[in-house]
Amino acid sequence: MTKELVRPSGSWVALITPFTSNDEVDMKGFEKLVDFHAANKTDGVVFMGSTGEAPSLSFEEKREIIASMASYCKGKIPALFGVTCSTTKETVRLAQFAEAQGADGILMVVPPYIIPPQDAIYDFFATVAKSVSISVTIYNNPGRVIANIDPATVSMLADIPNIVADKEAVPNNNQLIGVMGAVGGKMNVLCCDSPKFGIILPLMAMGGHGTANVTGNIIPREFVEMSKPWTCWEDAQRAKELFFQYKPLLDLAYAAVNPVSIKAAVGLIGLPAGNPRAPLQPLKGPILENAKRLVEQFKLRERYGL
Repeated sequence: MTKELVRPSGSWVALITPFTSNDEVDMKGFEKLVDFHAANKTDGVVFMGSTGEAPSLSFEEKREIIASMASYCKGKIPALFGVTCSTTKETVRLAQFAEAQGADGILMVVPPYIIPPQDAIYDFFATVAKSVSISVTIYNNPGRVIANIDPATVSMLADIPNIVADKEAVPNNNQLIGVMGAVGGKMNVLCCDSPKFGIILPLMAMGGHGTANVTGNIIPREFVEMSKPWTCWEDAQRAKELFFQYKPLLDLAYAAVNPVSIKAAVGLIGLPAGNPRAPLQPLKGPILENAKRLVEQFKLRERYGL
């Protein structure tokens, strides 16, 4: 009997990777973060995305995170694991390892720095997706990797049965329009929560399925409400109200290069975080002071019992 694929919808929080004071991955810290999101009804979590500092993790650390967290999340909350490596071969290895460990699904971005053309991008995602039977989410983030995944390429990838979702992180509504038109309902489409891009409300108005977000690390319940697919006018009104009410926290999450700001904010509300891994540096100066002020202003520790 074929296992039903996990299809991301609603609020999927891109988790930070907590580090100890010795710059080691804090597995117990990860458990606390998972429990926090499960308790607050986050729809799913993403490990080792941009917010999880994936490029700063060794291959062995990635395997350890998958081995530990795939089993820990089981029965608590759906989880995706970022598996992109510099080569297709290594990415296949990590994807197959994730499947063997019982992961719900994997997430892949275009390998950074290489800047492949569209046919190579298709081959990369298709080869990895066809090497496993679990859910695959593609992640379009040209701001980080330079190469865009064009809507025509997304459309072809949507024909692969286990590629079930696309996350868009682009300051471009034409890209969203192209993708939504191209996939024809064959995959779910989510977006990032960067207020500089401002694409949550436009995507949801087009029939988008939710967000794969950063700010949900500190306001998970609010992002669950903001990320619900719209089925009526009241859903649209509620999403609009929440977006503008919490926009200062979205601004904070992206005030420094991801994940510097959000790691500081997670630590400030009392959850495991640690410092970003060098060469990134901890948040400091006016942005840190603003983070402290906003945590107090929105009473985040009290709201979440931390």
